[in-house]
Amino acid sequence: MQELSGLILGQDPKLAAIIIVAVCYFIIFTEKVNRAVIALLGAAVMILSGILTQKTALAGIDFNTLALLVGMMTIVAISERSGMFQFVAVWGAKKVHANPRGLLVVLAVVTAVFSAFLDNVTTVLLIAPVTFQITRKLKINPYPYLVLEIFASNLGGTATLIGDPPNILIGSSLDLSFMDFLVTLTPVVVVTMLILLLVFDFIWGRHLVTTAQSKNLVMKMNEFDCITDKLLLFKSLGVLFLVIACFILAHPLGLDNGTIALSGAALLLLLYSSRFKGSEREDKVQEIFNSVDWTTIFFFIGLFVMVYGLEVTGVLEILGQYFLELTDGSLEKMMFLILWSSAIFSSVIDNIPFVATMIPMLKSIEESMGGREAMMPVWWALSLGACFGGNGTLIGASANVVVAGMAMREGHPIGFLKFLLWSVPVMLMSVIVATVFLYFEFIY
Repeated sequence: MQELSGLILGQDPKLAAIIIVAVCYFIIFTEKVNRAVIALLGAAVMILSGILTQKTALAGIDFNTLALLVGMMTIVAISERSGMFQFVAVWGAKKVHANPRGLLVVLAVVTAVFSAFLDNVTTVLLIAPVTFQITRKLKINPYPYLVLEIFASNLGGTATLIGDPPNILIGSSLDLSFMDFLVTLTPVVVVTMLILLLVFDFIWGRHLVTTAQSKNLVMKMNEFDCITDKLLLFKSLGVLFLVIACFILAHPLGLDNGTIALSGAALLLLLYSSRFKGSEREDKVQEIFNSVDWTTIFFFIGLFVMVYGLEVTGVLEILGQYFLELTDGSLEKMMFLILWSSAIFSSVIDNIPFVATMIPMLKSIEESMGGREAMMPVWWALSLGACFGGNGTLIGASANVVVAGMAMREGHPIGFLKFLLWSVPVMLMSVIVATVFLYFEFIY
């Protein structure tokens, strides 16, 4: 292997793997080329250089993560056709009688809850248009609502196994259950959300005023008009509840999360397509498969192979030993180092490749740190840091970029520098809360 690598790249396997990953990550972060294309090319070079064989490359791919992503994307793609998510947003706005201050809280909470069970991008794609519609009727600035929804989507996604890709990666790699994430991370997410809501209400609340006439326009909105397919609504809710119940009972049932998600997706596909006949049925199934974000799936595949190249050459083990020396083998120091470095890096780069690289590196030092159970605080720190760090800048998470693009098209641009005035304090506040939580939960 080393001879072949040297023959092609003129370097030893370790250096060759580092060069391949560094170049690919740099190109991915510049966003000049599609990230899936670059990841797949990087994976191909790993194999062609002799660092990996095709067999070992396939061994490095986490198919449980891929199955979980494809399954949940499919379920969401079908469910959103029922209009259930828009229904909840309008229903919530009416429950606070179209009060702008109450609306700020409602839309943020709805976004956070949906983000815990859907991917963040899908959530903001569903909630932002409703936000524009309601704020337009109330004749108020949508800016604070959109910014808070960005923060809420990233915070809410932190609470569960399926809420954010970093959690999916960590959960699959460590065989953690849905309940492991829910029980451990939800408290810190709830506390952080409450602080965030109080801050936004204090700063923006008194400025969000409208007329009784404008409120009446919102109150006249019929939330049931959002439901485009009642039968599909009941089918989707039934499968969603079944899937979540299986996530909760995954360990007793002896099932992997990927199996549960794909099984749920297959069941909902059957229920959705069975009402159609012949070619129309095939077209509807194809539509759903087209809704799956295959770019992300193939990005993960390439990423897994590249990171595995770093792992088999021993690069990540060397990095892990460096971290051990840096923290003097202290669990407390390691936990806080991972939390804050993850948050800072995830603010400026995509947290998916960052976490994918950190997982095998941290695994390599588990034995030195006392084993998996002793290392769990560090793993939770990685999850919190990577997810909370997404709020650090406008490019910190995909949901941020999507909302900014939609706001630009609506004539309410969210400037990068203006967003920093909010995002940096929010990110620092959330990581400080996480620091306090981790200390009292695992150290004190």
